[in-house]
Amino acid sequence: MKIVTYNVNGLRPRIAQYGSLLKLLDSFDADIICFQETKLRRQELRADLIIADGYESFVSCTRTSEKGRTGYSGVATFCRVKSAFSSNEVALPVRAEEGFTGLLESSHKGEGTMPAIAEGLEEFSKEELLKVDREGRCIVTDHGHFVLFNIYGPRAQSDDTERVLFKSNFYNILQKRWEHLLRQGKRIFVVGDLNIAPTSMDRCDAGPDFENNEFRRWLRSLLVGYGGHFTDIFRSKHPDRKDAYTCWPQSTGAEVFNYGTRIDHILCAGPCLHPDSNLPSHDIVNCHVLECDILSQYKRWKDGNSFRWKGEQTVKLEGSDHAPVYASLLEIPDTPQHSTPSLSARYNPKIHGLQQTLVSMLLKRQAAEGSATCKISNSFSRGNVVLGNCSQGLNGSFDNGDLSGLLPGESCSSTDIETEDSLLKTEESSGGGYSEEAPCNTLITHESLHTKTLPENETRKRVRRSSQMSLKSFFQKNSVISNVADSSNANSSTNKPDTSESNPIEIPRSDTHITDSGKYLEENPDQSHINASSVEREKSGVALLEWRRIQQVMQNSIPLCKRHKEPCVARVVKKQGPNNGRRFYVCARAEGPASNPEANCGYFKWAVSKSRHN
Repeated sequence: MKIVTYNVNGLRPRIAQYGSLLKLLDSFDADIICFQETKLRRQELRADLIIADGYESFVSCTRTSEKGRTGYSGVATFCRVKSAFSSNEVALPVRAEEGFTGLLESSHKGEGTMPAIAEGLEEFSKEELLKVDREGRCIVTDHGHFVLFNIYGPRAQSDDTERVLFKSNFYNILQKRWEHLLRQGKRIFVVGDLNIAPTSMDRCDAGPDFENNEFRRWLRSLLVGYGGHFTDIFRSKHPDRKDAYTCWPQSTGAEVFNYGTRIDHILCAGPCLHPDSNLPSHDIVNCHVLECDILSQYKRWKDGNSFRWKGEQTVKLEGSDHAPVYASLLEIPDTPQHSTPSLSARYNPKIHGLQQTLVSMLLKRQAAEGSATCKISNSFSRGNVVLGNCSQGLNGSFDNGDLSGLLPGESCSSTDIETEDSLLKTEESSGGGYSEEAPCNTLITHESLHTKTLPENETRKRVRRSSQMSLKSFFQKNSVISNVADSSNANSSTNKPDTSESNPIEIPRSDTHITDSGKYLEENPDQSHINASSVEREKSGVALLEWRRIQQVMQNSIPLCKRHKEPCVARVVKKQGPNNGRRFYVCARAEGPASNPEANCGYFKWAVSKSRHN
């Protein structure tokens, strides 16, 4: 059987990249596929996102309302099976658990059931356990012969003491769970993005103090070579391979020069499945693991790409900033007949289809009422034809904000219950925008504007909506409109009484033209067309010259990096602190080893003033 682990950096964009969830899963040709950083909230779980034919899925989403953590992290395990009922396939788990403390699993059994702490974790308080499990970072599936932990490890900057403490507690509690299972004779596979590179061999240009990090020391303490019980399967199969990385910085083009780190792992511990498993030469890796490697074909940067990365401006790379890792297992016998555990997505009634919320119902009603105004009226005369081209608005297909799964003491922030969905927004924007005032794009001939068919305020709304400002208008003066206004004021005594309040914009007939003096001409339309064209060309030239002047000023203000003498790229500090929002310049080349002269030279310079962008 084949196990794959992959940090997808958002499951929805990966599904869009492959066309469907099924195509994404089938591309791995694996029996168990573990995703991390799915970035799905519980109220966003839909059948097309987590359910695929031939696979059973087990999902964990964040439950915290902490700022910056909602809609973040998340893991999902997909098991390819022929039958979800009465199956003896190893890929189909016998049991499944959300989180690793036991508390989240118990919450599915009903409100009257008291949460039960998992065995081996009794020394920790429920508050400590719930805190590490609320971010949706683990799915545990028991496959009979082994227990599989799908982990998305926390990330913590060295100066962020709160997250460092969270990460330390997360792994300490997780290790206690593993040790208890190993004492029971279980075999364990740990897969996922642990956000830890074990040694300096697993990081490009690692510094001298790289291996002294507390989390690296912790991970190495688990490994057999350092007195632990676990084996780093990739490193055991490729002990001397260098430049084997699974993650690259997303905003620096580091994949161009393979400037990355290996933080996605497959670890295993426990005896082999043979009767004489107690022999020294027998262990699960030597007896049952055929191969373990990095699926480099899923990298965003493909070998042979001809362009040179410069400040993200050349091309947008498609895919995750991680590469998958796989392991092939041998001689794994069948399991006794069993069915899919209750945690499977197939048993969650809130996942099947798209569920409506009160907001979606109101939007549907509003769209229906708006579309009723677009019906063609038979009372129009032949000269006042209205061509209706109604575009459908929001379809109201929103997911319901499910709050029933919250644990005691949890709360939902406003971002937890909003009804936005990125896939829906993409589909709707391609099919035409939605507007409360003008739900239809209606083409009206000039005769109909002079009739009493539409209300006066509705006509004004349509005129305002269609008169959008263009970029050219910021660099030119509209002499035609100003001349029309001057002419109107000068001839006010000879014209009809002023009707500007009831008809603010007079639209001329299609066979009339406006000269530079603002008068309507019908006798010589060709001459007026020539004059209008020359005015347009002159204004376009002015706008082009202004753009070139602005670009030249901007170009002169950008410094050149020292090594390559090339214009730098501007960035903004987004990290909270005294420099938040401050602008700076860096070398535009892709990040790479310091020994490579073609890579980023490390140039840095603060901009003169702070950026207003936060």
